Amino acid sequence: MSRSLAREVAFKALFQLDFNNGDAEDREFYENLAINAVLTGGKKLSSSLCLYVEQTVKGTRNKLDEIDELISEHLKKGWTLRRLATVDRNILRLAVYEIKFSEQMVPKGIIINEAVEIAKKYGTDNSSRFINGILTVIAK
Repeated sequence: MSRSLAREVAFKALFQLDFNNGDAEDREFYENLAINAVLTGGKKLSSSLCLYVEQTVKGTRNKLDEIDELISEHLKKGWTLRRLATVDRNILRLAVYEIKFSEQMVPKGIIINEAVEIAKKYGTDNSSRFINGILTVIAK
């Protein structure tokens, strides 16, 4: 299985957590619940890709305030992060985490391209262009 599939799985966990993330003291429980749900609900991933999903989801959640601030800085005037479609918001969060905070050295172009592909699969007709534009600016 590929890293692309693992990114998609991580996106699904972040999407779930956007709807049900619990209280601050229950955060780890809900993160583990979402990660386990997406890892057991689809194609089997290797142990290294499962670890990638866990690290990426938890890393994104740990840096969520900083990530959301970066995204918000690049939205059009009058738009807020909460106004974005949940799919778009979480694809952006995942990609921004990988571009700005992940210790793994993945080329930014690959991260952006895979975020665009996830947007084409799960987002609206305009999601892929929107995500490409925001991530291209953030990646500079």
